[in-house]
Amino acid sequence: MIPILNQFVYFAFFQALFLLILFCASDKKRQRINVYLFILVVLLMVGLLSKIGHFAWNWQRQLKGVSEFSILFFGPTVYLFVQSTLSGKRFSGFDVVHYVPGVVYSLIVTFYYIIPSQEVIAERVGSGELFRVVHILVGLGLTVNISYFVLSVLKFNKLKKALQEQASYLLNIAFVRNFLIAIGICLSIWLAVYLISFSTYSQLEIVSREFIWLAVALIVLFIAYYQMVAPSIFWFSQFQEPIKYTRSKFSTADLDRLKLELDEIMVQKKPYLNAKLLKSELAELMDINAPELSRLLNERVGMSFFEYVNYHRIHEFIRLTKTPNAQQKTLLGLAQEAGFNSKSTFNKSFKQIMSCPPSYYLKKSQ
Repeated sequence: MIPILNQFVYFAFFQALFLLILFCASDKKRQRINVYLFILVVLLMVGLLSKIGHFAWNWQRQLKGVSEFSILFFGPTVYLFVQSTLSGKRFSGFDVVHYVPGVVYSLIVTFYYIIPSQEVIAERVGSGELFRVVHILVGLGLTVNISYFVLSVLKFNKLKKALQEQASYLLNIAFVRNFLIAIGICLSIWLAVYLISFSTYSQLEIVSREFIWLAVALIVLFIAYYQMVAPSIFWFSQFQEPIKYTRSKFSTADLDRLKLELDEIMVQKKPYLNAKLLKSELAELMDINAPELSRLLNERVGMSFFEYVNYHRIHEFIRLTKTPNAQQKTLLGLAQEAGFNSKSTFNKSFKQIMSCPPSYYLKKSQ
């Protein structure tokens, strides 16, 4: 199993390297890429580099200890990445505060483990001091990272509520949810290995420790997968906080008129074909604001913005399935033509609107 694991770590390392090169490939990408994603990939790559150096190049203790620098930077970066992905919040000077524990931790590792001579380290190993210090440091790293993981989940739940009607953020929500699941699995493995280290089964600890690297490699591949299928989620985008409407200048007659205008826009201009359509953009086409569009949809359509846009996308998909070129395309390809940017969103919306899966509907309508 170990040789296979080593090859997997190699593959993940070069995937991380490829991602960094890709992110830096052009000025446009450097300006748009989420800086916290870049930091996160660097941290993961540093950890994998230490592992590769250990089994490929027989690195000495000082070089292997470099991977420890990334431990307390990991949790804060995950938290800031989740926040920025769902809110569009860019890097600010205050964010540096989150990295202070990581700097202190790295200094401790440097002066206690990397700089001292081999004789000093051997003496600390013999007295058991190094074992106790390592356990304290690992426990500290776990505490900080798990704390930031909990904060990330809370931040996700909070921001998710504000994004329910922002159709273009649906893919971001799905990505962050899956990303947090992957991070949670990684931290669970790390915690399990840490608890095993207190037992008398030292061989079990050595074997189980390899699964930490497996989890880190999987996170890299997870990011690489999304970079291929949905690169836009790693770009900063402008998020507009939804504004609750309390009063509206529109009368009942105005709302009736606007409803007809909205129907005409959806038929003629088909703004729903834009997978990143925002409520504010649709409102702008009607020369009204987003809260007024919300009132119109609630009182004259009975749908949220998200439901209304996907309603038109579903019917556009059905229309596309009846075109001559439909047989040459997959269901997902047709769904993307209709404005969907996620297979899961398409399937869920289709079932809600048509009360059956898309494949069943098409088979029944033939």
